[in-house]
Amino acid sequence: MAREEQGERENQIQLHHAALVTLQPASERVGLVPGSVSAALNDSLVCRSVPERMKKRVFAAARELEYKPNGSARALRVKRSYTIGVIAPEVGDPYGSLIISGIERYLSANGFFYLAVAHRHDKELLESYWRLLLERDVEGFITVNTSIVREPDLPTVAIAGHRPFAGVTNIVLDHKAAAFSALRHLLENGHREFAFMKGPVISSDTEDRWRSIVEASRELGIRMHPDLVVELNDPQGCAARAPQYAYPFAKELLTRNRAFTALFAYNDNSAIAAISAFQDAGLRVPKNVSVIGFDDIQLASYTNPTLTTVRQPLQEMGEIAARTLLDQLDNRSEYVAEIAIEPKLIVRQSTGPAPNAGSKIVPIGDPIML
Repeated sequence: MAREEQGERENQIQLHHAALVTLQPASERVGLVPGSVSAALNDSLVCRSVPERMKKRVFAAARELEYKPNGSARALRVKRSYTIGVIAPEVGDPYGSLIISGIERYLSANGFFYLAVAHRHDKELLESYWRLLLERDVEGFITVNTSIVREPDLPTVAIAGHRPFAGVTNIVLDHKAAAFSALRHLLENGHREFAFMKGPVISSDTEDRWRSIVEASRELGIRMHPDLVVELNDPQGCAARAPQYAYPFAKELLTRNRAFTALFAYNDNSAIAAISAFQDAGLRVPKNVSVIGFDDIQLASYTNPTLTTVRQPLQEMGEIAARTLLDQLDNRSEYVAEIAIEPKLIVRQSTGPAPNAGSKIVPIGDPIML
């Protein structure tokens, strides 16, 4: 055991020495000892008294000499992994990929790595990934659309987590404001008969978003008929992640014995599916029915018609999550329990004036024109 500890100390000394050798030319260029140059390049607390002019000289010398820091030596020296664990239901879906892109952008710019895992709403898989990331010595977690069921072992920032836990910062969208903006837009266009797509129970956003839609509808005087609400509850929650899985749910709305002129979908994927289903049934969007989505994924700008939607700044939310976590790890800011993000209604071609009373949607199989 003593021999193993001795070998580890020797490895650390060798790595530390390699870093100093690498720093030596830059140190000679600016006339500082290698430790001071390293502190300046890493913005360490010990270099706060170094004049800004000298710091600029250090960075200029590092660029000219193409200095590349020894990451292994750095990690061993300060006993940090500079790695963050990112946990999401999916990694490549339109929603998660934009958020993770923002996370990656900020972490990379600040010398951090990340390990991403996709639990696909499998509780056992999620638990095993928690343990795996801890074994990989991550310094903190960022979760995306993941319901945390217990207090995490490390500092955590949750995007759309919605559950309060000590040490967890929740980044949440103002769903009430989002619901108001979408429904008010439809009301202003003369719509009075609304259909709704409710999210799957496994999505962490579903409960808050649906509660906000119900409250906004009540306050705006909108009638919510049970026959015009369809829930995207397939076993794996795929209907919220891809239009092809949401398509049957949109078709189901057309079999209900209720006319409607506007649909507020759970997200953009289900809204895109609805547009396709309505068009296949011979309806025109927005002439016969208007459709609003939620998220503003990249595909929303390229549908036919282009999709009116409530924008979540997904990349920005990823960057905010990464910045918040790193600030906590480096004690640059105090812990906050929640960060609220404001939504924005993006009006495109899928919404328009309500049709007159003689041209409302007629459910399939109903011969009576309403």
